[in-house]
Amino acid sequence: MTLLFTSYGLLALAAGYLLGSIPFGLLLTKAAGLGDVRSIGSGNIGATNVLRTGRKGLAAATLLLDALKGTVAVLIVYDIALRYGGGNVYDHGHLHDAVQYGYIAGLGAFLGHIYPVWLRFVGGKGVATFIGVLIGVNWPVAALFGLVWLAVAVLTRYSSLAALSATAGVVLFYLVTGWTGLPFIIVMAALLILKHHANIRRLLDGQESKIGARSS
Repeated sequence: MTLLFTSYGLLALAAGYLLGSIPFGLLLTKAAGLGDVRSIGSGNIGATNVLRTGRKGLAAATLLLDALKGTVAVLIVYDIALRYGGGNVYDHGHLHDAVQYGYIAGLGAFLGHIYPVWLRFVGGKGVATFIGVLIGVNWPVAALFGLVWLAVAVLTRYSSLAALSATAGVVLFYLVTGWTGLPFIIVMAALLILKHHANIRRLLDGQESKIGARSS
């Protein structure tokens, strides 16, 4: 975590942020002639809200692109740090630093998605980008997220509950294993949960929209 406050760490964070701040959900729905996706459903720019337009293809594209910007941010910064970080590629310390820079870039991409400067810092809830970051830093954990999400979604048809449950599963995995990157995962998980505060309230009140439900 200390690398975050170095000049290279801040550069990695900024690079990730700029990539993560691209609002694909908004761009795709506007390009398709559907107007501003923020005017329907939950009002956010993520794939779940795009799905409420009834355009499954656009929702899938949004999910893919929002995830990819997290993955790409991690892999590009990791590769640059590994190649040009000034150490031996096979040195454990150098490799550890490159991994940390990857996590920093992933955090930047996540922050860019949920707080994009282009949209006055009001973006999505970060689920797809979080998955993309996990794919870049630790793909088996991304698979774990997907399995938990799918199981909860099938059982309840609540996308928000599935995302929250899967996020909790990822945090638990990192806590139990002591895997590198735990502080970054905790920060992203906390922000993801915070962005879902309205969903949590609706879940408790029994008023949360289910997967596939269109906005009236």
